[in-house]
Formats: sequence, C-alpha cells, structure tokens
Amino acid sequence: MPIRLNLLAEAQSAEEMRRRDPVKRAIWIAALLIALMLVWSSSLQLKFMLSNKELSHVEGQMNLRTNEYQQVQENRKKSNEVKDKLLRLRELATNRFLNATMLNALQQATADDVQLVHLRVEQTYTYTEETKARTNGNRVLPPKPATQSERIMLTLDGSDASANPGDQVSKFQDVLATNPYFKESLGKTNLVSLKNQSPPQVNPESGKAMVLFTLECRYPEKTR
Repeated sequence: MPIRLNLLAEAQSAEEMRRRDPVKRAIWIAALLIALMLVWSSSLQLKFMLSNKELSHVEGQMNLRTNEYQQVQENRKKSNEVKDKLLRLRELATNRFLNATMLNALQQATADDVQLVHLRVEQTYTYTEETKARTNGNRVLPPKPATQSERIMLTLDGSDASANPGDQVSKFQDVLATNPYFKESLGKTNLVSLKNQSPPQVNPESGKAMVLFTLECRYPEKTR
C-alpha cells in the first residue's frame, strides 16, 4: 500500500491555527463594532444638524411672532391714546364755554336804569402732567392721566342811573342770579358778587346822577 506524504501538512496546520486564533476574531469583531458605532455616531450627528436647523426655524418664527405681537401692542397703545384724546376733545367741545349763550342770557337779564358798559371774560387753563405708576412701600399707586383745569370769570362793568343811584345794583344782582343760564352755570356756591361800587357822580353825557359798579361771576372750576 502506497504511503502518501503531505509535505504541506505543517504549513496547513499552522494556517488553520492562525485562522482559529481568538485574538484575530476579537480584532475583527472590534473593527465591526467600531464601524457600527461610527455609522451610529454619523446618524446622530445628522439628526443633531437637522434638529438645529429645525430649532433655528422655530426660533425665527417665534421672534417674528414676538415682533408682530410687540407691534400690535404698540399700535394698540397708540390707538388708545388717540381715542382718549378724541374723547377729551369731544368733551371739551361739548362743555366749552360759549360766549354767545352768555351774551344771550345777559340780554334777557335786565333791570331798569341799569346799563352794562363793559364785560370781560377771563379763561385760565392749568395743565397737570400725567403720573406713572409707582410703588410707595408695599402699596402700588396707579397711574393718573394728564388733566386740565379750566377757570372762567366773567366781569361786568355797568352804571345805575336810577332816581336813587345804587338801589338797582342789588336788584340787577338778583336778576342775574335767578336767570336760568347763570343759575345753572354758576351753581349754588358761585354767586354774582359785587366787586366795586363808586360814589354817586354826574353822567357827562346825560347830566344825571349815577353810580358805577363792577360785578363778578366765577364759574365752577372744571377738570378734564
């Protein structure tokens, strides 16, 4: 029987042992795991970049909405200020002092031998600036809008040329005080007051005796 000799048996045995080496398998497994980790890390990086892009888009939308909201609030504030000014102007136009109404009332308020020679209307306005909300200790003081105070005084200069000069002055005061316009406009506390009355003197035009007098009508102060 022939004997077969495998001269490569030793080399083949060494190769087989090399292939079965656990270190090499561990290296291959480690390389595979590293490759998988790199792929996973790359996917995370991609997701992170996409998330950042989406976040930037959302922040941009939020900033846009915030700017729009602030603009809306600013427009609303301006609109309220305009409405408030229009309301105050309407109140001023409605409640303003009318000289024509006052003159018409004077035409209806007459007394015998009394003649008005001069009238003067003084209108004074005091402006008070608005105050911001502030804190006083633990208490919050609310803001106050700007206001304007109106003071009106009517001065009447006249003469009394009655038979007994001076007697008609008080009667003329009563006529003014009971006149519907002055009664409503002046109220109960602001009466028609006698400011000055001269001694009897001769009227250079008529040659009759007369007295000169001055009456004041103070209208109630109004704050708007």
